[in-house]
Amino acid sequence: MSTAVAPRPPTIATKRSFTIVASKFNAEYVQGLVNHTTDELRNLAPAAVVTLHQVPGAFEIPVVVREVAGKRSADAIIAVGLILKGSTAHAEHLSHSVTNALQQIAIEQGVPVINAVLSVENEEQARERCLGKEINRGVEAARAAVEIAGVMAELRAN
Repeated sequence: MSTAVAPRPPTIATKRSFTIVASKFNAEYVQGLVNHTTDELRNLAPAAVVTLHQVPGAFEIPVVVREVAGKRSADAIIAVGLILKGSTAHAEHLSHSVTNALQQIAIEQGVPVINAVLSVENEEQARERCLGKEINRGVEAARAAVEIAGVMAELRAN
C-alpha cells in the first residue's frame, strides 16, 4: 500500500450528494474512517449532502450500495469497512467478494463507488489507515469521491 495521500482537489461550491455505506464491524476503526471521510467531504464540498447508512459487516455493504446506486440519489458512494486478516482465508475471500461486487455495481449502475473497505494484516495497519492522519484512507476516499463526481458531472453535461 502506498503511504502517500492523494493531493487535495480544489474546494467546490456545487451542491453534490455523497452516501457513505459503513460496516459496524471493527467499529473503532470504521468510525475513524467515517469521521475522516465526512470531515474531508465537508472541507472539499461545503454545500454537499452527506448521508450515512450503517450495515452489520463488510459483506452487507454491496447490497446497500446497489440500492443507493439504483435510486441515483448520490453523485458518488463511499463504501467503508475494515477486514482484519485472521488465521484462515476468510478475510481474503471476503475482501475479493466485496471488491468485485462494488466494482460490478459501479459499472452496471453508472454511479461511482469508492472502495474504502480496507483489508489489513494487523491492528497496527488498521490504526495507521483508519485513525492516523498521515495515510488515512477515509481522507483519500473523500477526495476520490469529490473528484470523480466532478468528472461524471462534466461527462453528463456534454
